[in-house]
Amino acid sequence: MRKRIANLTSNLFSPPLIGLVLIPLVSFQVAVSVSDGIKWWLILTFVSILPLWLFALYLLRRRRLDRAFVDVHQQRTRIYGLAVILAGVSCIILVSLGAPLTLLALFTAGFLATIIFMCINLWWKISLHTAFITAAVTLLFILYGFMSMAAIVLIPLVAWARIELGHHSLAQLVTGSLLAASILVAVFCLFGLL
Repeated sequence: MRKRIANLTSNLFSPPLIGLVLIPLVSFQVAVSVSDGIKWWLILTFVSILPLWLFALYLLRRRRLDRAFVDVHQQRTRIYGLAVILAGVSCIILVSLGAPLTLLALFTAGFLATIIFMCINLWWKISLHTAFITAAVTLLFILYGFMSMAAIVLIPLVAWARIELGHHSLAQLVTGSLLAASILVAVFCLFGLL
């Protein structure tokens, strides 16, 4: 039963699903109108998340990945490479279309985090699940203040699930969380948003 709950938790709070929830939340929070929010939501989803998901599916079908949420750090290299390219393209699109500064800061943080995590991945597997959920909780706090703090319980829940499933060590979970939050806060400070 514990493994089933851990697996469900891990799947519900996977990096792609967190991204699919965060992009519209941020887009509508910072947009000047509903149509503007829809525009950013669709552009960023189709440029940053959908291609990465389709690429992972392709690798999975070609048996170049063991499973959808890659646990073997050597198998993550191609996905990280594409993620860096997509994050960079997203930043270029955001700048060229005059996107709200918060969206640009978020994707700049994502771009930097992906590069850092990709470098770490060359020798060690860091937890993207805890990195994404921690970044999401941090971002929600930045955007919505203390009313979003209830979401903080998701961080230990996701960490527990990843340990319960045997996918990460405590050090990998803590490192993912600390790096994600630090990068996000640092970039938002550099952009003058904090």
